[in-house]
Amino acid sequence: MAATTNSSIFKSFKDLAFEETVSHQCGVTMNDSVEARAIAELMATKPGIRVTYMPAMIRVDGEGRIEFKMDEIAEVLGREMTPHIFEISTSTHYGRMVMLDENTVVLFGNMEEAMQYE
Repeated sequence: MAATTNSSIFKSFKDLAFEETVSHQCGVTMNDSVEARAIAELMATKPGIRVTYMPAMIRVDGEGRIEFKMDEIAEVLGREMTPHIFEISTSTHYGRMVMLDENTVVLFGNMEEAMQYE
């Protein structure tokens, strides 16, 4: 079940625990907009995805891989969504972003998996 929250995903420096592990997390941060809300609304229905609403920003985070389908976003948005409009809608991302085709943008948290698309 997807988690949607208004609570902060950020921790105080004193509460951070540093580990000697590799993270396979990935995600996007978007300025709050009509497009960003459509993306967040859709992604909140996906398993393993966490959507966090903050003042003026929305975060979508996941583990391993997040797949964004332009036709699904367009259906929620009520108008066309292309990979190029999607990239404009995302202020920043972490993980490797790959446009597989005109309908699919994938964020990879595992860089080895992303390398097959180089």
